Amino acid sequence: MASETSERPARPALAGTADNGLKIVVVGGFGVGKTTMVRSVSEIRPLNTEETMTKAGEAVDDLDGVRTKTATTVAFDFGRITLDAHNVLYLFGAPGQERFWFLWDRLFAGTLGAVVLVDTRRLADSWYAIDRLEHHGTPFVVACNDFGGPPHTEAQVREALDLPPEVPLIRCDARSRASSKTVLITLVEHLARLQKAPEPTP
Repeated sequence: MASETSERPARPALAGTADNGLKIVVVGGFGVGKTTMVRSVSEIRPLNTEETMTKAGEAVDDLDGVRTKTATTVAFDFGRITLDAHNVLYLFGAPGQERFWFLWDRLFAGTLGAVVLVDTRRLADSWYAIDRLEHHGTPFVVACNDFGGPPHTEAQVREALDLPPEVPLIRCDARSRASSKTVLITLVEHLARLQKAPEPTP
């Protein structure tokens, strides 16, 4: 039987230079798949700060809907992906627990865009992420990670999150490199449209 390493397709060598190095933050509630997305899509070995969850944390972390989760990010995840010959993304996955939210404002510094990853079974957990991004004026897209819950229409999700029509909303599987890459491409295309949009008339 071939080893897991031998079955995994070889990733191309990293480009030495790129026209655009973009800092992207992946945010969302606790246990929505932020670390999984960074791991699945990064072309380098991701830096992560996951620690084993303990009994002590149960008193301060809301584990509703994530009872099987055994580890959690306590600072941030970091990865990199080359989208094309011109664009390289540097990915920062933010911690999801409320007690670590104070780190978010620092992570947002220098960020050109963000992915808000949501679990449609727990949409309210994403409100804070959207609020902070809007406060900072950071463009973002929303990606619904597939946890196998009851289906929601795009209109239902938009209404629950109070999303403006211009904010892209897509579905994804954070475990899939191809699906996660599609989310990031959607964000880059969104950023490009915003740069081309005419300035509002005073």
